[in-house]
Amino acid sequence: MAPPSRCFDTINGATDNGAVPVPVMVDAPQSPKVLDPDEFRRQGHEVIDFIADYYGRMGDYPVHPSVKPGFLRDVLPTDAPSRPEPDAFSSALQDVRDLILPGMTHWQSPRHFAHFPASTSTVGALGEALTAGINVVPFTWAASPAATELEMVVVDWLGKALHLPESLLFAGGGGGTLLGTSCEAMLSAIVAARDKKLEEIGGNRIGDLVVYCSDQTHFAFSKAARIAGIQRDHCREIQTCHENMFALSPKVLQAAIQADVDAGLVPLFLCATIGTTQTTAVDPVGELCAVAAPHRVWVHVDAAYAGSALVCEEFRHLIDGVESVDSFSMNTHKWLLANIDCCAMWVKRPSALVAALGTEPEYILKDAAASTKEGDGVLDYKDWGITLTRRFRALKMWLVLRCYGVDGLSDHIRSDLRMAKAFETMVKADPRFEVVTDRKFALVCFRLRPPPHKFGGEKTANDLNRALLEEINAVRSGPYMSSAMVGGMYILRCAIGSKLTQDRHVKDAWEVVQDRASSLLLKMETIYSLRH
Repeated sequence: MAPPSRCFDTINGATDNGAVPVPVMVDAPQSPKVLDPDEFRRQGHEVIDFIADYYGRMGDYPVHPSVKPGFLRDVLPTDAPSRPEPDAFSSALQDVRDLILPGMTHWQSPRHFAHFPASTSTVGALGEALTAGINVVPFTWAASPAATELEMVVVDWLGKALHLPESLLFAGGGGGTLLGTSCEAMLSAIVAARDKKLEEIGGNRIGDLVVYCSDQTHFAFSKAARIAGIQRDHCREIQTCHENMFALSPKVLQAAIQADVDAGLVPLFLCATIGTTQTTAVDPVGELCAVAAPHRVWVHVDAAYAGSALVCEEFRHLIDGVESVDSFSMNTHKWLLANIDCCAMWVKRPSALVAALGTEPEYILKDAAASTKEGDGVLDYKDWGITLTRRFRALKMWLVLRCYGVDGLSDHIRSDLRMAKAFETMVKADPRFEVVTDRKFALVCFRLRPPPHKFGGEKTANDLNRALLEEINAVRSGPYMSSAMVGGMYILRCAIGSKLTQDRHVKDAWEVVQDRASSLLLKMETIYSLRH
């Protein structure tokens, strides 16, 4: 017997026997195989080989490119392809090699001495790859329990390695988290301090809140304060001086706070710095805490760069008094071999962060498995920072700590310190130059001494050193350095931190500096002779 006919009812969407047919897809588009294990393995090998070759041929690239705005936009298509070309991934890697790398500043170059290091390592890079491959979103404990608990373990490991007080660790009632940058840490801390203070004095007094820092504090702090609702003219940037190596003076801070109190304002927050951006000045944490305490000012320590050096016991004295701070942050991606991004932040009272940044909605952020009572160790990191979506940074940091060990990280720091000391020694040996500030870490701040009075003396010193830096950075084979303006002086900064840098690169860099200085000074003499 023939099967019953199935005539489709175009009006009611059913056949004459009541069954709803399954639509037949003719020439339906097929999703690309974006997670095919074999393809992943093949392309992954290409990437690893590419990166290994990049490090092996780093010397082929100038540290800083000589390109003009639009150089890359002019050679790439204006629209994305509608369909991939054959072997698109290999072709794209070729474009990275031919078009993109030549236009990059190569931060891992052994001749990169500008700014601060963006440290990397084999384990840090592979940790990033592993994190990206697993690709979880650990905003709550339930969303990825192991990710949350590994982060809790790692921040305590790291805090102990940095000789932080137990009061900032989970083991002592505090706790930590891994954020993207110090900017996030500062903003989170300011918001927590703001809400805590406004709960005491009333929300309508937000316009009376005042925050404090030095004129050497990273500009990220004033930006974070503005985002948190602090009036622009209520961010006190306290002037520092060369005689005090640009550290924040407790006496001057006390006077500033008292003046605000007398004016009816409310001191809220102090950002002290261990290793300022310009010169790596170190603020006296303990003395500053003593000034802030009577006014119940939240004290945060920003140790973005120099915090890594605390793995070395000999630097522990730089944070004397840190037991009194409310929060502390540092970037392991600057000098502790954890690739960008990874900022560790610790707080003495996590409840203040959660009160200010916590979220309550149950609809997507909780599930039945997370219905444990408070105190059972469940922690939702979404309540510890600005963002809800967050990365599994703990995996990378755990691998770095596990594979290099605290002693290995200390050796890494001391190696950079040794090379920085060698550079400093060479600068001091040339009477034409001076080291401007005491070297504490792996940054040397120096300049050509002011020329004789007949050449303008101190008035022309800044122009001379500005020209010197331009000459140095124009040398195609490097080195690449940066500058700062402190105490009215234009200075050159040589920051050692690339793991490819060796003694010979430091020596070569100094020889370039000397050669360019000789050329400039000779030119100055020649011009003077012609005019007189």
